[in-house]
Amino acid sequence: MVGDRPVVELYAVLEDGTPCLVADDRVRPAFYVPARFAAEVRARAPRAEVAQTARRTLEGEPVVEVAVGVPREVPPLREDLEAAGVPCFEADVRFAYRYLIDREIRGAFAVAGSWAPWGPSGRLYRNPELQRARWFPRLRVLSLDIETSPDASRIYSIALCTAGFRRVLIAYERPVGGAEVLPDEAALLRRFLRCVREIDPDVITGWNVVDFDLAVIERRCRAHGIPCVLGRTDEPLEIRRDRSAGRDSRAVARGRAVVDALSLLRASYVRLEDYKLETAAQTFLGRGKLLVGGGAAAIEAAYRSEPEKLVAYNESDAQLVLDLLRETGLFDLAVSRSLLTGLPLDRVGAAIAAVDSLYLAAAHRRGVVVPSVARRTSAARIAGGFVMDSIPGLYRNILVFDFKSLYPSIIRTFNIDPLTQVRAPAAAGEDVVRAPNGACFRRAPLGILPELVEWLAAERERAGRRGEKVAANAIKILTNSLYGVLGSSASRLFSPEVANAVTHFGQYWIRFAAQCVRAHGYAVIYGDTDSLFVDAREPDPERAREIGGALAREVTAAVGEAARREFGCRSFLELEFERLYQRFFLPEVRGGRTGSKKRYAGLVATPAGEEIEFVGLESVRRDWTEASKIFQRQLLDLVFHDRPVDAFVREFVARLRRGELDGLLVYKKAARKDLAAYTKTTPPHVRAARMRGGAGGIVEYVMTTAGPQPAEAATAPLDHEHYVEHQIRPVADAVLRFLGQEFRKLVGEGRQLALF
Repeated sequence: MVGDRPVVELYAVLEDGTPCLVADDRVRPAFYVPARFAAEVRARAPRAEVAQTARRTLEGEPVVEVAVGVPREVPPLREDLEAAGVPCFEADVRFAYRYLIDREIRGAFAVAGSWAPWGPSGRLYRNPELQRARWFPRLRVLSLDIETSPDASRIYSIALCTAGFRRVLIAYERPVGGAEVLPDEAALLRRFLRCVREIDPDVITGWNVVDFDLAVIERRCRAHGIPCVLGRTDEPLEIRRDRSAGRDSRAVARGRAVVDALSLLRASYVRLEDYKLETAAQTFLGRGKLLVGGGAAAIEAAYRSEPEKLVAYNESDAQLVLDLLRETGLFDLAVSRSLLTGLPLDRVGAAIAAVDSLYLAAAHRRGVVVPSVARRTSAARIAGGFVMDSIPGLYRNILVFDFKSLYPSIIRTFNIDPLTQVRAPAAAGEDVVRAPNGACFRRAPLGILPELVEWLAAERERAGRRGEKVAANAIKILTNSLYGVLGSSASRLFSPEVANAVTHFGQYWIRFAAQCVRAHGYAVIYGDTDSLFVDAREPDPERAREIGGALAREVTAAVGEAARREFGCRSFLELEFERLYQRFFLPEVRGGRTGSKKRYAGLVATPAGEEIEFVGLESVRRDWTEASKIFQRQLLDLVFHDRPVDAFVREFVARLRRGELDGLLVYKKAARKDLAAYTKTTPPHVRAARMRGGAGGIVEYVMTTAGPQPAEAATAPLDHEHYVEHQIRPVADAVLRFLGQEFRKLVGEGRQLALF
């Protein structure tokens, strides 16, 4: 605010790295209501400015613009109007976001106008001219990591790492090798804040940096009466904890972006057993933390007696985050997603917000306004994809086909969009496409979502030609988000009928494709949403691949012809031959004879050699022990290579019973509620967690002769027979059944039982 005028502030860096602030006080907060309510708005809000506009709703109704003095006046006015039955449009769009959306600025922009000095070496632009630009910046990234006392009531050391710079600050009473020593915590914090100003990064990162490192730093600064200024202004750091499910906390350090590396990993659809720094580092870097195990106790011991060891550990953790971001390309991916959608770096994982910004900009170009997010929950059911019953068994040369971007392609092919939906029964002779669920959509004009799919497809193709793999991946992620907004009640585009039109079309075409495959004489052994698994019935892998390519082309052509014949539409649906599994395993439902769904394993040839891929099986589930995973991998490796399994099964069980695999028998399971909330039943992991006296989270426990106990503090012997019966036997029997064998007989238990 400047006086009584709201100001949009954009913090940015110029091409040469100079920080700058753009301040614009020429705009006012505004939203829209149907023009027929203009008089009522003037009566209820006499200070608001109600102006005529050429814009209309999705249904074509004229609207007026309602402008107020400051952003905080919008929510109460919206509530008052909606309570009186006046619908409000775009009344929840944040003031600064609307500024960017209206100018179609997505991350990068060109600025023109006079400027004044700002800060030590920056520029301040007041009310300049801004234009959208294409530019991929190279930002200075600083990684932070702190080490604390077990209860985080005291900070021992802080590591700062950036390109070409590493430093560890430690509060200690004597010199410590590899660190800058400060006399106490207050001095440590002051020195840390000075270092950040001197390094002057554009981005601050770390592992869980918002909820832990920066939250503790802010709290300890407050305890010492030190202003926690980490940005490029004098405003203190602000931690914003969003209570909404699925949203991450944010740290606001004005002039710098705070981007949590852990959040980037989760938002990029990378699946790991857990999201600890150690797990991510081992997975992507092949190395991990310097102190593994012991947790807070090990840190405390190192600080007391081996501070040099703590310094090395602290510095290593901060550097690991930078190395992870570089190796995975996650930071460049975040920048690409920001440039694509206009969202800040710390929000690029917000799929609904990403589509929101693009949809609103496209709607405004057409003179259309979009509803505010409704404050409601819906009982409407959104249909899922079609999942076929599987035909369990062991197979050779299974072809896997995928519809390329199935839901976005359906949206584009059939012009599906809230703007094109015909809400009343279609008039006789009206040129519409009728979806399998009965929803109707005009063929013209082109809808906004179809337009976005078309634009993104062109952008992805352009990125592919340029070899820009990161940009292409960002576009793929965004494209696959377009359908999700239709089925989410948290979206302003939420529409069960429109969402179901997409999914019912998806079901229609996957069934159609399966029929085409069968008509060519091949067996479909499984199908899921956009994928088909086909038995090539061909012993030679190379010949099977040729069949896969030809079949994909033939089915795609058949789909295109059917779309033209049955719906009068040009098809953008494409079935791709995605991979060949040289050997394939589809299990039965445990305890039954029907095929299971979303669970299989396949042997695939890669440039690096053979690899077994697991989906949904024990090998990729956190709540199964490492012993069961190793057993399953090795068992299937033998089966897939036609080697005998008898000796392996017997020896593995014998080793387990002898205690040679005790280190692999730890269960990991999440306690998703407070431990006290488990009252009706007490699962094993909760019993173990209560014994260790801790909170919930991921619980590591073992089954002993005395029942479940914490893995790190078990007092009774392990119950090896429990593991044989519940971890090895189910995995073995699922495979052995197709070899005509039985686990109990293999390990000798059948003969022993026959004696009684």
